[in-house]
Amino acid sequence: MVREQIEARGIRATAVLDAMRTVPRHKFVEEALALQAYDDRPQPIGYGQTISQPYIVARMSELLEISPGMKVLEIGTGSGYQAAVLAAMGAEVYTVERVRELYFATRERLMDLRYFRVKCKLDDGTLGWQEEAPFDRIIVTAGGPEVPLPLLEQMGDPARLIIPVGSQRKMQQLVLIKKQDGRFTRTRMEEVVFVDLVGQHGW
Repeated sequence: MVREQIEARGIRATAVLDAMRTVPRHKFVEEALALQAYDDRPQPIGYGQTISQPYIVARMSELLEISPGMKVLEIGTGSGYQAAVLAAMGAEVYTVERVRELYFATRERLMDLRYFRVKCKLDDGTLGWQEEAPFDRIIVTAGGPEVPLPLLEQMGDPARLIIPVGSQRKMQQLVLIKKQDGRFTRTRMEEVVFVDLVGQHGW
């Protein structure tokens, strides 16, 4: 997977490649889908949600430029795979999931797999995690029409935020937001397809 789907497409960050070699992706899907877990596509995880394509996980992780010890907020825990990759890169991960069933199942999975650097919360992800702010990095794994204001307010300085912007019904675009000395810059990256962001500051 790493050699043919990720390195072959230009991902070079050693920390990302090492993490994705280490994290057992098949443990983050239903047992019936385990043989397809490493395929070059997203996989369903129930409740209308998916585990992202391996390349997209790698690409978003690389854009974050994680250093060990960084505090990272993830919006949309899903199966827990992205959170596990970030933890394997040395981040302290705070992840928020709005689907109750996914939250409980994924929290148990992460504990069983000993990803103790990941802390989970059941809540509206568009509100972020105010009690733990500020964050060095924020990653959003669902697409919304715009970046929720609470997430911008919870960025540290310096900080990075990566989010798909747009509707699932149309083509979304990864947007990288950087904050430095109180100023924000915004860069549009490649087109992507994610499930829609739902919440008070989503659709």
